[in-house]
Amino acid sequence: MPLKAGIVGLPNVGKSTLFNAITNSHVEAANYPFATINPNTGVVIVPDERLDFLCDMFHPKKKVNATFDFYDIAGLVKGASKGEGLGNQFLAAIRECDAICEVVRCFDSADIVHVENSVDPARDIETIDLELAMADFESVSNRLAKMEAKIRIVKDKTAIYEGEILNKLKEVLSEGKSARLVKGLSEEQLAYAKKNFFLLSLKPIIYVANVAAEDYADLDGCKYYQVVKSIAESQGAECIPVSCEIEYELSQLSGDDKKEFLSELGAEESGLDKLTKSCYRLLNLATFFTCGEDECRAWTFKRGYTAPECAGIIHTDFQKGFIKAEVYGFEDLKLYGSEAAVKEKGKLRQEGKDYLMKDGDCVFFRFNV
Repeated sequence: MPLKAGIVGLPNVGKSTLFNAITNSHVEAANYPFATINPNTGVVIVPDERLDFLCDMFHPKKKVNATFDFYDIAGLVKGASKGEGLGNQFLAAIRECDAICEVVRCFDSADIVHVENSVDPARDIETIDLELAMADFESVSNRLAKMEAKIRIVKDKTAIYEGEILNKLKEVLSEGKSARLVKGLSEEQLAYAKKNFFLLSLKPIIYVANVAAEDYADLDGCKYYQVVKSIAESQGAECIPVSCEIEYELSQLSGDDKKEFLSELGAEESGLDKLTKSCYRLLNLATFFTCGEDECRAWTFKRGYTAPECAGIIHTDFQKGFIKAEVYGFEDLKLYGSEAAVKEKGKLRQEGKDYLMKDGDCVFFRFNV
């Protein structure tokens, strides 16, 4: 599934360094604003210990992890919603993303210039929130203006329904607040808005607090991180502490060396692994597996997908000619130690077209076209 998260933030907060670490690529990371003009794209492997276990059991010729796309989008500045700093281009890039990873600078450095000449995470978050909200305010206002006649004269039901939603969104956006903070909308109305209005500030968000390497082991003592964490909690969002400097160093290491480095840091997984997994949760994604001697593979699907829809992720013919799915849970395989034992315990199930796939399902699809 081609889902992607956009890495955003003010200039010189560590976005490109983070992107380099995520994708182990080498986009320009320069000490001046707008080093990134076009959004760089990269595919990151989603770490999954379950797939590692399956490979150890089946010894396949090929291992394929699930992947996730990250976009490195150039730094926003004040006035971006009015086109400042190539703002329109940057906002358009954000619009194409499914989720936002907002990198916030949480370290002092005399060597790295801050666009505002001082470090203030709350101000930086407010700046980006305001620019996205103002861009959305203009979009919502324009849409309402075009619908006025349909609402007032024609009494069009769809227009009236949309108008009620848009007016509530306009109210919160007019205050410079994100559409995510809107009150008074039902779950159905909110889902409709997400699907049809494509608002920047309605996209799900993760805050990435870029802390200094020396603060990474003592986050309680990092005042900047605590500010970002508090703001994230007030919005019901997640805050991931990351030292982009450390993560880039980790990205240059091999598997065993990386584990040793993480052990020295007192961590079981890197901040980037946490970020990738958080993006998965944020977008309500899950994983099913196909496994055998030829290949063990992790597949990404949206929670709520049926077995035929998941079969279609592998190949459209699988969905068109779907007959049934032979399914067992990963935890059952891990518990009983082999597919044969899973079958013997009666844990292998035959599921039909209405079956809702679960995270961790190991499946073999039967089809006929």
